[in-house]
Amino acid sequence: MPLKFELCPGRMIGGSNPCFIIAEIGQNHQGDIEIAKKMIKMAKDCGADCAKFQKSELEHKFNKQALERLYTSKNSWGRTYGDHKRHLEFSHEQYRELQKYAEEVGIFFTASGMDEMAMEFLDEINVPFFKVASLDANNFPYLEKCAKKGRPMVVSSGMQSMETMRRVYQTVKEHNPNFTFLQCTSAYPLDPEDVNLRVLAEYQKEFPDIPIGYSGHETGISISVAAVAMGAKVVERHVTLDKKWKGNDHEASLVPSELTELVRSIRLVERAMGTGIKTMLPCEKACHDKLGKSVVAKVKIPRGTVLTLDMLTVKVAEPMGVAAEDIFQLVGKTVKETMEEDDSVLPEVVEGYCKKC
Repeated sequence: MPLKFELCPGRMIGGSNPCFIIAEIGQNHQGDIEIAKKMIKMAKDCGADCAKFQKSELEHKFNKQALERLYTSKNSWGRTYGDHKRHLEFSHEQYRELQKYAEEVGIFFTASGMDEMAMEFLDEINVPFFKVASLDANNFPYLEKCAKKGRPMVVSSGMQSMETMRRVYQTVKEHNPNFTFLQCTSAYPLDPEDVNLRVLAEYQKEFPDIPIGYSGHETGISISVAAVAMGAKVVERHVTLDKKWKGNDHEASLVPSELTELVRSIRLVERAMGTGIKTMLPCEKACHDKLGKSVVAKVKIPRGTVLTLDMLTVKVAEPMGVAAEDIFQLVGKTVKETMEEDDSVLPEVVEGYCKKC
């Protein structure tokens, strides 16, 4: 059984606990704090467990040349890449405001710390767990510092190899037992052929003592629901209020109606997963009583006859007799009463018949 741990106060993940659903707002708020608040409320209203953002201290995430690079993309919010990112970056005070709003709304709040200083700030404001973005999954000094903080960790694995993820596991596990890996492919939007859901099973084999999850960038919800059916204990999806807004992530994001349906579908699949024990369920009794087949006499069978298979057949019969699957147990046993052709073979008329034998 995969490890269970408390990801957020009062909210366990892993084992038989419900899938934890993260609404990744990221920077789809367009740099507008009021839009960000609307998206937090939307995530709550749609049934997500957590509203997540991305926090960067830009001078620690990028070098000077990266920030000064001209940025002429249709998605640009400024002349340079630094100008663009500054437009989308909320201040510390704004993050505290968003965190307070999320608490008022009643949804967990966190962010990906996109560099070490951002992670320190998130620790300072006491987020319930750290999200490690794919771009930092091979940043081992960062991972070690993050793990040593002692907060639960959710680690996306886009762009990484299994060899790297084994190293990530060892690095984090040394300092922190409470973490999960998310299968992820870093493409926006993501083609189904590149999703690689089978990695979920490989992660479950490689890392049997941690929960495994899925971070998706595909369009629609079907693949994310399939991930839950395959055992994902955390699902993260980007969300937006308008897929036509400026930004790289909007096309691969879910609008409110899609997020609502994703949550509904995941909860439906969880109800359908069951115990794994195959047996006739109480809900099947009515169908069994009406149409369940049992053994009947194929011919007239006089009292004292030793039964052979050619004397017996299987039909829907009244009254219901020996269960169809037990027909071979009747062979070689003696009947204590005469049975007419087409009579049900009742357990009490067969000497030595025992259902559990």
